[in-house]
Amino acid sequence: MRVSELMSSPAVTAPPSASLRAVAQLMDVHGVGAVVVVDSGPPVGIVTDRDLVLRGLACGLAPESAACGVMTTPVITLSLDDGTADAYRVYRRSRVRRLPVVDGRRTVGILTVDDMLMDVFRRMADLLSGPIADSVLAEYLDPRSARREGPGGRAG
Repeated sequence: MRVSELMSSPAVTAPPSASLRAVAQLMDVHGVGAVVVVDSGPPVGIVTDRDLVLRGLACGLAPESAACGVMTTPVITLSLDDGTADAYRVYRRSRVRRLPVVDGRRTVGILTVDDMLMDVFRRMADLLSGPIADSVLAEYLDPRSARREGPGGRAG
């Protein structure tokens, strides 16, 4: 499976000169925990909600301060064509929770650890639901099954 199938798109982006307040408002409006910082090309950084608090608020920066002052850089990215196995390796090595996805020099989405976990849960559900559903259905449809009960709870 490709990361393009799991990522959120489009990524929420802002220029390096965007204020901390503007970045926080973008996070609020879009319901995200990170904004990718772009400057007419590939991502130059990423600002997370944690960056805003620890590198901004905790350090006494004014809300009008530029996002480039708190962004994490260099930003680690995935390619649109990367597979999920590639993404797992990058997550393991980098210990980040959000990875911008690029198509050449353009930011096209963001893949989060939560996106990857949801994929794992879906795969597990698909894996388990087939055999379990087949087993329950086979038992229900088998006329010799002792579990089939008629009205009043009596075996029919």
